[in-house]
Amino acid sequence: MKKKTVERIYKVRERNKKKPLIVLISKIKDLEYFGIKINQKEKRILKEVWPGKVSVILQCKSKKFTYFHRGTKSIAFRLPKKKSLLDLLKKTGPMVAPSANTEGNPPAKNIKEAKEHFGDIIDFYQNSGTISGKPSKLIRLSGNKVETLR
Repeated sequence: MKKKTVERIYKVRERNKKKPLIVLISKIKDLEYFGIKINQKEKRILKEVWPGKVSVILQCKSKKFTYFHRGTKSIAFRLPKKKSLLDLLKKTGPMVAPSANTEGNPPAKNIKEAKEHFGDIIDFYQNSGTISGKPSKLIRLSGNKVETLR
């Protein structure tokens, strides 16, 4: 995930530049790419909630990823359950996961709505049918403390 790509996502989505994006991973070991080391208790918690619709905020103090954590020194990660998405992530590596909308507008539920939001600004669209449901649960994991944010 290049800085240039992340900045383009912020611009296209008209997203508040102070709000970090969620990163999808294919395995817990992917956290090492971001310099994140987890202890046994954190690993146990992650194995309880992943794979699934739970995004977990973890400390990321690396200056290398400031463009990602936007100065918060933390990044939200999610290890999805959907096999086709996991297969893609295994090929690409970690990937940001913004919803298909501009900030303040409801997320697109299908490719038609996504194209209405963004038109030709997007390089390509992936048709995954109609998406429904709530956003992922969001928790913060800090040391031995677990805090549910949504």
